[in-house]
Amino acid sequence: MSVEHLKGGPPIDWRLITDLPVTTPAEAIEKLDWYAQRWKIELFHKILKSGCRAEDARLRTADRLVNLIAIFCILSWRIFWMTMINRAAPSASPRLALTDDEIVLIDHLVASRKKVPRLRTISDYLYEIARLGGYLARANDPSPGNIVIWRGWTRLMDIKIGANAIRKTCG
Repeated sequence: MSVEHLKGGPPIDWRLITDLPVTTPAEAIEKLDWYAQRWKIELFHKILKSGCRAEDARLRTADRLVNLIAIFCILSWRIFWMTMINRAAPSASPRLALTDDEIVLIDHLVASRKKVPRLRTISDYLYEIARLGGYLARANDPSPGNIVIWRGWTRLMDIKIGANAIRKTCG
């Protein structure tokens, strides 16, 4: 529905053109449902392109590039999935998307700040990851998006690598 239609203007007649067979209303709805998934695919590719910076890879063989993109796809999907979980089931357990080590690490990072309530839900943890990525978490801010979750995740993984290195050297 267009803004003009809401204001009394003429309605827009939307059409989805496809080369797939559509002979029943149920098949038409199925194709519309498929098309509705397009935005999620676009977001996934944005993470792959902007977060992982897959286009910046300077690998010399196709095999190496395929392996790198496979890893980037797994990472991109995890970021996308965590962002969607935060919106769809914010009160779920953090163990739905995070390992025990990641939960403990985030708990330690949060414990260093004063007046932060104990984290309990996946949303609590993902907001903390987003804060690592620059999310301000002001009262009227929307939920953190994929890119800020990506930046926070990258910082968290750097911190995790450092913590593991210290653990190994200090015994």
